[in-house]
Amino acid sequence: MEKIKTMHDLIVVGGGPAGTSAAITCARGGARVLLLERGRFPRQKVCGEFVSAESLALLADLLAPQYKRLLADAVRIPRARVFLDGRTIETPVHPPAASISRLSLDAALWNSAEQCGAESRQQVVVQSISGNGPFLVATSIGEFQSRALINAAGRWSNLNRTPADGQDAGVKWLGLKGHFAEPSQSASVDLYFFDGGYCGVQPVNVTDGFEQSVNACAMVRADRASTLTEVFSCHPALQERSCRWRPLGDSVSTSPLVFRQPQPERDGILMAGDAAAFVDPFVGDGISLALRGGSLAGKSLLPFFVGKLSLVEAVRNYQLAYERRLAPVFRISSKLRQMLSLPRIIRTPILSLLEKSSTIKQYLVSKTR
Repeated sequence: MEKIKTMHDLIVVGGGPAGTSAAITCARGGARVLLLERGRFPRQKVCGEFVSAESLALLADLLAPQYKRLLADAVRIPRARVFLDGRTIETPVHPPAASISRLSLDAALWNSAEQCGAESRQQVVVQSISGNGPFLVATSIGEFQSRALINAAGRWSNLNRTPADGQDAGVKWLGLKGHFAEPSQSASVDLYFFDGGYCGVQPVNVTDGFEQSVNACAMVRADRASTLTEVFSCHPALQERSCRWRPLGDSVSTSPLVFRQPQPERDGILMAGDAAAFVDPFVGDGISLALRGGSLAGKSLLPFFVGKLSLVEAVRNYQLAYERRLAPVFRISSKLRQMLSLPRIIRTPILSLLEKSSTIKQYLVSKTR
């Protein structure tokens, strides 16, 4: 077991896009950063693997030079299609988004954080956090201390559970994801809605050869489906399309999916990524919001590290910036999902309006970014 040796400026819990974005931002600013991850890279994650154009410049800045090809080689997504009630609603995605496998993205960001000088450790379980600055972090390998702390450990970490999470809320949601070879791809992100959930499909590079592949990522009620095969059978068009697919490895799942109001701060700790709020997956901007949230948290702390602000002031600045820049996306995406989940007789005129109005479609796309 390791004893406390150094007072770090910052401990970041969680090595996904939010955590590494924060670690890179602060390490480049001269902070002594410790980055802790309970898992091990490379690994698969339930994720749509969609990165909106609004965050591509940030991602390019975060990545170390040798990983720039990750962006250059990424599949571009210039349009989105929604399949619901026998209708197909299509809208341009401009500028085009990128599709990047989490297996590659997470490893590239983690290695980039190390190259920036962040001390990083994998397979470390954070057991408890005490204090309000400095913080004492008890882990499976010992205790560490820091002046500030960012929790980017995900939506269902033991650090993020609340009393309400243990209650039976009735409907249980789960996430499923798999990669498949597809003979003929569509350069679009395709969303298949059905009673009890939806499934997003988009092209992504996951093999070294020339084989075309897609990511199928679903959010579904547990009483409706528990495997991707069951999900595909829930939508006629998706079932027909998936008959031509061949699995590229095992699928992965996560549950339960917990929806909460955004909470960018808790007990003086900055919350980032899914730890702060879980965005409805169908808007396809989870990675982008994680990158932006982590970067925002890191930038908010930099003045504190050099003595220009107190920790309380830095945390408050992060809260205000989060509420202004990121929280509206969560609210609008939640309302949009609720609208698409209305009874068919109510949503039919809404879908008719969306089919006819490119302005409304573009507005909704812009407000969920």
